[in-house]
Amino acid sequence: MKTEKLFNRSIFLVIGIFIMSFGVALSVKSHLGTTSISAFPYVLSLFTSFSIGTYTVLLNAFFIVLQILILKKKFHPLQLFQLPVVFFFGWFIDLSVSALSGFSVSAYWMEWLLSLLSSVVIALGVFLLVKSNMILLPGDALVMAIANKRKLEFGKVKIAFDSLLVVISVVFSLIFLRNLQGVREGTVAAALLVGAITRFYTNKFTFVDKLIGVAEKIEITPPEEIHTQVITISREYGSGGHEVGELVAKKLGFTFYDTNLIDLSALEGGFTPEFVKENEQKLKNSLLYSLYKHNYAYVNEIMPPQDALFLVQSKVIRDISEKSSCVIVGRSADFILKSHPNCFNVFVHADKAFRLERIINNYGFAPGEAEAQMERKDKERINFSKYYTHRNWGEPENYHLTVDSSTFGIEIAAALIVDAWRKTNVLGKTTLNPQS
Repeated sequence: MKTEKLFNRSIFLVIGIFIMSFGVALSVKSHLGTTSISAFPYVLSLFTSFSIGTYTVLLNAFFIVLQILILKKKFHPLQLFQLPVVFFFGWFIDLSVSALSGFSVSAYWMEWLLSLLSSVVIALGVFLLVKSNMILLPGDALVMAIANKRKLEFGKVKIAFDSLLVVISVVFSLIFLRNLQGVREGTVAAALLVGAITRFYTNKFTFVDKLIGVAEKIEITPPEEIHTQVITISREYGSGGHEVGELVAKKLGFTFYDTNLIDLSALEGGFTPEFVKENEQKLKNSLLYSLYKHNYAYVNEIMPPQDALFLVQSKVIRDISEKSSCVIVGRSADFILKSHPNCFNVFVHADKAFRLERIINNYGFAPGEAEAQMERKDKERINFSKYYTHRNWGEPENYHLTVDSSTFGIEIAAALIVDAWRKTNVLGKTTLNPQS
């Protein structure tokens, strides 16, 4: 069985490299620029006698040398397998360019169509290469080496690396060709699309996992075996959700979780508490984050730190909800525990004046800063919920109960939640999940 899986991985590796090379050839024929990693070899090939494939091999061989210099003794000899892989990649590029030598387009819209098609094809090749999980192309391996050595985020290093290659390509093109070639609008399109399309393949072509033997068995505690009671408190910033939740837990004798989840998540995931506090339950811009996340489509089993944090915190929340009855504030716990049979979800909100007063008096913000802070926090929570749960944060249908703390005050709001929970629990309706 292991031999069969290794054979399948090898096949995916070879096919992936060939498809990627064909995609590069298509981008060359579009005349709208190619990918950042291929732009420099292409520009060099335009004013010298060597081919784009030859320069691709030479450039990537240089990347391997840099890996050795950076990693030193940590460079595993098996990584030298990158060299024959990139040799075939360069050879396949030249073969593909030669095969398309009689093909040309003249209309601008056709050039764009060919450029977009190249992104689709390159993404398919990247997907198969990543799924083979045998080797990284030298460029990505170099980014990984730099990120690990300097303890930096892979995504940020990759953006910087790709940008540097583009800048070098532009400089060489302007100096030696007197105009801009190899780097154009198609390069930008590839930077935005290839990662996104690769992730699409990853989500849709799940049958590949079975062929190469990476499907994982996820063990989930059956709902009938869970006997704990959980109340989740989602809240608008400044509405007093923390205090309300703390009072509810005290009245019911439940364990209370809010800021203490920071240390639990840090311990579980190997993060620092400062990192968790800075990155949990917030997302400044979901579109920009999606574009940033696409950089991780080029490597296997690595994800953006914020995604890793969400998964870790989700596990922590599921674990504590199964061990004892508790009240959990924030962190999309209502969504994470949607399969919990005894989960009661509450949303605490308040009017603007009430929230601003609390933000100024309780959180120490100046009057001129309070409103901006309130809007920023709510926006981050809206983006976070939309991105990770695909729901609109704060919509009543997502909760069993919504409470206006500015109308009732903190004490009565907590009492209302306890009373509603007790009545719902007696009626046996806590299994009626509002998301269903």
